[in-house]
Amino acid sequence: MAFVVCEPCIKCKYTECVTVCPVDCFHEGKTMLVIDPLECIDCGVCVEECPVRAIYCDEEVPEKWQEYIELNATYAPKWPVLRDGQEPLPTAEEWSSKENKRSEFSPEAGKGS
Repeated sequence: MAFVVCEPCIKCKYTECVTVCPVDCFHEGKTMLVIDPLECIDCGVCVEECPVRAIYCDEEVPEKWQEYIELNATYAPKWPVLRDGQEPLPTAEEWSSKENKRSEFSPEAGKGS
C-alpha cells in the first residue's frame, strides 16, 4: 500500500503534505506533486494536510483517478525530491475547485528542494 497524489493537485501544488511527511517521498513536477510508492511508508499523515483533498491510499483512489496510481509511480523517479514546503502555484486558488484538470498535467520536472 502507498499513497497517491491525484488530479486535484494539478495547477495547485500545495505543499502542506510535504512538510509533515517523515520521509522524502514527494517529487515535484511543473504542475503537480507525486508520491514515490517505493519510498512512501504508508503513514497517511499527508492525507489530511492537503487542502484540495488530492491524496488517497492506492486502494481507495476513486475510479475516475485510477490512472494517477501509475502516473505517480512513473514520474516519481524522473522528478526531483521535494523536501521542503513552498508557496503553491500562483494558479492554486483559481484551480483548486476545478474538475477535469488532466489536460493541464505537464510531464516536465519541477525544481525540487
